[in-house]
Amino acid sequence: MVVCGDDGLAHRLAAELRGVYREQVTLVVPPSGHRVRQPVVGRARAASAALLDMVNAAVNRSGNGDQSGTGRELEATEPTEDVLADADVERATALALVYDDDETNIRAALTARRLNPRLRLVLRLYNRRLGQHIEELLDQSAALATGGGPGSGSGSTTVLSDADTAAPALAATALVGTSKIVEADGILLRAVERNPPRPGEVADPGLCTLALLSATSNDPAGADGSEDSGEHGPQLLPDAAAVEAATGRGTVALEQVSYSGPPLPAGRAGVPAFGELFSRRLRWSLAGLAACVVALAVALMVVTGDHPLHATYVTLLDLFSINEPAHNDDIGRQILQLLSGFVGLLLLPVLLAAVLEALGTFRTASSLRKPPRGLGGHVVLLGLGKIGTRVLTRLREMDIPVVCVEADPEARGMATARRLRVPVVLGDVTQEGVLEAAKIHRAHSLLALTSVDTTNLEAVLYARSVRSRVRVVLRLYDDDFATAAYRTLRAAHPSALTRSRSVTHLAAPSFAGAMMGRQILGAIPVERRVLLFAAVEVAGHPQLEGKTVGEAFRAGAWRVLALEVSDDERGEGAVQQGVRGSRLVWELPDTYVLRGSDRVVLAATRRGLAELLGRRARRGADV
Repeated sequence: MVVCGDDGLAHRLAAELRGVYREQVTLVVPPSGHRVRQPVVGRARAASAALLDMVNAAVNRSGNGDQSGTGRELEATEPTEDVLADADVERATALALVYDDDETNIRAALTARRLNPRLRLVLRLYNRRLGQHIEELLDQSAALATGGGPGSGSGSTTVLSDADTAAPALAATALVGTSKIVEADGILLRAVERNPPRPGEVADPGLCTLALLSATSNDPAGADGSEDSGEHGPQLLPDAAAVEAATGRGTVALEQVSYSGPPLPAGRAGVPAFGELFSRRLRWSLAGLAACVVALAVALMVVTGDHPLHATYVTLLDLFSINEPAHNDDIGRQILQLLSGFVGLLLLPVLLAAVLEALGTFRTASSLRKPPRGLGGHVVLLGLGKIGTRVLTRLREMDIPVVCVEADPEARGMATARRLRVPVVLGDVTQEGVLEAAKIHRAHSLLALTSVDTTNLEAVLYARSVRSRVRVVLRLYDDDFATAAYRTLRAAHPSALTRSRSVTHLAAPSFAGAMMGRQILGAIPVERRVLLFAAVEVAGHPQLEGKTVGEAFRAGAWRVLALEVSDDERGEGAVQQGVRGSRLVWELPDTYVLRGSDRVVLAATRRGLAELLGRRARRGADV
């Protein structure tokens, strides 16, 4: 495996491949002097190096020639053709390009595909539309070079985004009744944390029980993200006996939402509603003038005996002063004409004010909105970088009111905020008065998603001083720093909810799983541990093929959740219990036998997915 990157995701991914999958990894990173900013803070790089030294030492002592889990590190400014050749891409199984720049990843992917058409490529791209085209192009190139079809499995390409992987979990953590969300290809899975059931009460397991939470909720067991966090830590994918035997422990249940709603269209989101075009006072003025016109038309109909339509027509002519003077008519008609002319004089400034207000509203439709008066129960989002932008989009898709805070007027997400008409406060969150302008004192939760850990922590501490019970979610990279901050905040505010999330920690398992050749749908954090959701072909996996759903389940490792069916199979068989319009069948009976032609969606731990791949077992047999 070859991993190329310039930030912390590369080191976390290398550590994931070495520590979990026991793969031989070559890590390509820029020299220390060429790094714009320190890419790794804390234990990610140390863990990567420690795993490398530990495994290499074990291999040297054993002398059996098994090089699984070993690796090396190369320093290069850019992943040029010579650098990729030095990394031995020609003989590599998979290559991950996780540079922060999309262009760098695309250029290196094109070069690597030419060097090794059978290479499995995993790219980190923020632009999703461009990623789809690049994935099709590279797959087609590999198929032509190897002579196989697009689905042959060789030379496959997977385009992922760390922002898309982490955004659902970050957004969902701030919501009531929703803690984690995974979304892919129209599938929306929601993991909900449930409190321990009362004596005699039966908890609703939803589709299934994903995890048992820590025995002590205030103790962040497993906060370091390790798989083994002790008997009091979270227990992932428990069996029915473990769930029944657990007392005093909350659970994480999986729920399915069949349709999450389309994203807000760009053109329609920028058009103001009718109520926003005119002020309340102007609307009442227009309504009063319309009532006067109706009253005058009725009066004219009574006085002259005209038809209602003709009376209305004459009244409008008098209103706009384009009718003949009524000096030869009776006194009643003359009085009504004078009143109509007076109402017409009042109508002129009202119409002018309406035009000016409408033009002003359309002119400011593309500008930033300010938080409206009386706003409450909203989410305050700090930072509109690539992570914050994705989280903002997720929140608006769920119709959650949001107020953003950003210091840079040219930030990546400012255009998205204008398009979605989300209020934005421009200013440094560390300055006094910025969070107050975002109405933090009436907010439901705070999402601190800037790229600086200390800024996020400072914002959270200040928000807690304003409102101690506000729900806070911190984006913290360093595990040691995250654990210390989490425990301190929980000790200082035991009744308030605090969560710390690392984008690279959430994204690295998905990238590693894609390098192993599996389609990763997403990841759900359980405290500081991670559950992966993957779509797997049953063929070639003896743990699944020919077994029933109940027999294929392995507690703490993996669990089959859904079955993908073809259009010909829809509506047939005893397992057709899926949602209409979906190709996935949920709530499979335990007696259903998995066939080699089936494709299933399963939840798995990181080690469980590695075991399901069977790479270590095959290597051990070879040795």
